[in-house]
Amino acid sequence: MSASTTPGPGPRPSDGLDLSGRTALVTGAAGGIGRACTLRLATAGARVRAVDLDAEGLTGLADAASGLPGPVEAHPLDLTDLDAAERAAAGIDILVNNAGLQLVRPIEDFPPEVFSRVLTVMLEAPFRLVRGALPHMYAQGWGRIVNVSSVHGLRASPYKSAYVAAKHGLEGLSKVAALEGAAHGVTSNCVNPGYVRTPLVERQIADQAEAHGISPERVVAEVMLADTAVKRLVEPEEVAEAVAYLCGPHTSFVTGASLSMDGGWSAH
Repeated sequence: MSASTTPGPGPRPSDGLDLSGRTALVTGAAGGIGRACTLRLATAGARVRAVDLDAEGLTGLADAASGLPGPVEAHPLDLTDLDAAERAAAGIDILVNNAGLQLVRPIEDFPPEVFSRVLTVMLEAPFRLVRGALPHMYAQGWGRIVNVSSVHGLRASPYKSAYVAAKHGLEGLSKVAALEGAAHGVTSNCVNPGYVRTPLVERQIADQAEAHGISPERVVAEVMLADTAVKRLVEPEEVAEAVAYLCGPHTSFVTGASLSMDGGWSAH
């Protein structure tokens, strides 16, 4: 891998964030951004329902969270079971929609069944989770919905029809939830990172190399980081810090927003 993938400075937790007494749900929690978000919110004192299809990964996450101020509860769940997803969100104060999957293929070669699965996991499931969470949030007059979107929620790239479609849809869902939730003390926002150092991105590097017919090193330098001013991958902990910020007491007026952390990609 090229020098441009060297990790950036590790972010420090925001001072003073206290989520004691709050219950959060994080999807895609077993690894990458979801794992970092789970640990960050638990560090702030939240009880976290960690949702993922990867039961073994959730066990490792729970071990890593041992001793943190907030407990982490493993909830193995396939988000394509939409009814179960909605039930899982009952009674939560904070919802972090993070789970995602990716396939890099030209539209004419993109398997329709994969397109459908991506939309189910990354758009329908967040809708059902929001739907399940809102009654409790509305009843108490407080709630935080944070959707881990992407620069691809704001921009498109070739060969990612399902992912880009899902993220654009998630942006719209987030804004509607913001408008409906405002009168009830509920905020809804997106966080929009560029390429994050996660297993999902590592798999994308191989897929992009095949699609473009170039080496993995050239994929990182010439494809992934081509439009960014900051020539490195984003660290999961940096995204988790942005998520935590949107859950805090000083962001009650921040809603319907898309917080770009794409190294200047969308500044073009």
